[in-house]
Order: sequence, then structure tokens, then C-alpha cells
Amino acid sequence: MKKIGLLPRLVIGIVLGTIIGSTGIAFLSRLLVTFSGIFGSFLGFIIPLIIIGFVAPGIADLGGKAGKLLGITAGIAYLSTIIAGVLAYLVATIILPSIIATGGEVVGTGIVAKPYFEIAIPPIMGVMSALVTAFLLGLGMSAIKGQTMVNFMREFQEIINKVIQNIIIPLLPVHIAGIFARMAFSGEVARTLSVFGRVVVVVIAVHVAYIVIQYIVAGGVTGKNPVKALKNMLPAYFTAIGTQSSAATIPVTVRQVKLNDVTDEVADFAVPLCATIHLAGSTITLTLCALAVLLMDGTTVGFGQIMPFIMMLGVTMVAAPGVPGGAIMAAYGLLGSMLGFNEAQLAIMMAIYVAQDSFGTAANVTGDGAIALIVNKIAGSK
Repeated sequence: MKKIGLLPRLVIGIVLGTIIGSTGIAFLSRLLVTFSGIFGSFLGFIIPLIIIGFVAPGIADLGGKAGKLLGITAGIAYLSTIIAGVLAYLVATIILPSIIATGGEVVGTGIVAKPYFEIAIPPIMGVMSALVTAFLLGLGMSAIKGQTMVNFMREFQEIINKVIQNIIIPLLPVHIAGIFARMAFSGEVARTLSVFGRVVVVVIAVHVAYIVIQYIVAGGVTGKNPVKALKNMLPAYFTAIGTQSSAATIPVTVRQVKLNDVTDEVADFAVPLCATIHLAGSTITLTLCALAVLLMDGTTVGFGQIMPFIMMLGVTMVAAPGVPGGAIMAAYGLLGSMLGFNEAQLAIMMAIYVAQDSFGTAANVTGDGAIALIVNKIAGSK
């Protein structure tokens, strides 16, 4: 199974869970639901640690990087991420109601398959406490410029990466299987699956539209031909689809950015930085998918509620692109604390997100090229 990608394994988990739940085999369904409950509890425990492990070293690294363009680049990247989230919200409010029938419930009704037992694993702190802690540690490490704490946090981040890669990711398909077995057991899974494909198509379409917008803006600022510039970035786009990691795609991204006449200095600085902090594609995905899952449950969210969520995403996902699927793991806590997601909704969210994770990463990477063009123009004008 290790040789099979995460997406195929998730599909297998969904299919097996649906089959087991639909056949009404109570023993297997309850067994999967039991595992899913324990795994979900473990996820709740590990999320604050993921936030600290990702965000604190990321902020420390940002603060430690010299250069007059650091603040400008970070500001443009964050602004792009926020605009992407707002665009996703607008598209969701216009399109999703026409492809998702509201009023029905995805979870919480008619569930018969009960777990055999439950194990509570309470987190050591809440999501917001973890975020504040990460900020304090990150800013503090940057201010004192000491290496002891920095080295500790980098090793801690590596431990968290190992947990994600060796525990969470491998067991996630079984967790998803348990969720779908429970829904299928109570006859709720058909509608959920029917919505999957349509939502993913909308997400990818918004990715492409926002990439085009970014290069039109970059072309307007720099005078470059946006079509030519975007064409030069296609190798990075397709590499990111394969790697599912903005960080792993950095060498290709840097090479393609330089083909757009960006100086070596700016390319070598802006691309690695944006690979860490520019999450436009991931924000589009998370926002659209979150609104879709809520709408499937008959819940609508206003702009006043989704905007703080979008703004927090841009901060919480710092350094998450280094890990395939890292963005959804970093956002996991926010979905529960800010949008009120329950365990089953979080599992569905994960399944939808992972189904297009590579395209979100590709949108992030390609957008980095547009930001590099703008930063290069600003650097040249100084």
C-alpha cells in the first residue's frame, strides 16, 4: 500500500467503507467506527502541536531573513492569499447553491453503527492558544537570535513531520473508511459522494481563473506579456502536481521564474519565501470545500464569519506547504474552532481536499512566479 499514492488509498478507503456500511455488516462497521473515533481523538490532540511545529519555526525563519524586500514580499503574498479566499467565497455563494441541494444533513441523523468503545485524548491546549504560543515562540526566537531554541523547534517540527508522514497519512484512509461506513450504514453516503466531483471541478476552475488574474496583474505592473510569463511557469505547475509540495518544487520554480527575466537575487529570495507563505491555491480549496461541506449539511456562512477564517488560514498554514497535505492538517483546528466542523465533517473535508491537493499546490507555486515578477519590478525601481 505504501507504493500507492494517498489519493488512490483514500478512494479505496471510501469504497470499502461504503461497501461495508451499505451491506449492513454491523461488526465490521462498528469496528471501523471505533477506529475512526480513536483516530479522530488523536487528531484533535496533535493539531495544536502541528500548529506550533509549523508556525513557530516559519515565523522565526521569516524574521531571520535579511533584506529590504522581505516585508514587501510577505505583504504581497498574504494579500494574494486573502484575495484568493474572498474570490472563493464569492464563487461559492454564486455557484454552490445551484449544485448542492441545501436542507439535507450529511451527518448526525440515523447513525446506528456505534463504536465499541471510545478513548478520549484531550489536546494539551486549544487551537487559538497554540497559535498564540507559536507566534510568541517564533517572534521571540527571531528577536533574541539564539540558536538553542531554534534548533529545538526545528527538531520538534521534524518530529511532527514524522508523525504526519508515518502515522496520520498512512492511517487516514482507514479513518475515512470508518466515516463513510458510518454514513453508509445509515443511508447518508450517496448524496455526499454525488457532490464530490462537482465541488472538485469548481475548485480547479477557480484555481485556473485566479492564476490568470495574478499574471494579468503582474503583467500590468511589470509590462511583461502575461501569456508568455504564464507559459514559462507551466513546468513548475505540472511538477507541483506530481510532488504535492511547494517546497519540493522550489528548484523548478526558481528556474522558470528566471526565464521571465527575474534577477537571480530576487528569484532565489522570493521563491523560497513564497513557497512558505503564499497559499492562494490552498486557501481557495479550503474555503470552497468548507462552504460546500457546510452547505451539504444545510448550513450557510456569511462573509463576516468566513473572512476571519480566511485571514487566519494565511497565518496558520505558514510552512505547511513543505508537507504534502500539510495545509489541511494546519487548517484542521480552525475548521472546528471557527466554523464549527464536527468529526464527520472534518473527515469529509479531508477527503475532498486531498482529492485535489496537487492542483492547489500547483496554483500556489504558479502564483509564486507572478509575485516574483512584481517584487523584481519593485527591486529594480529602488
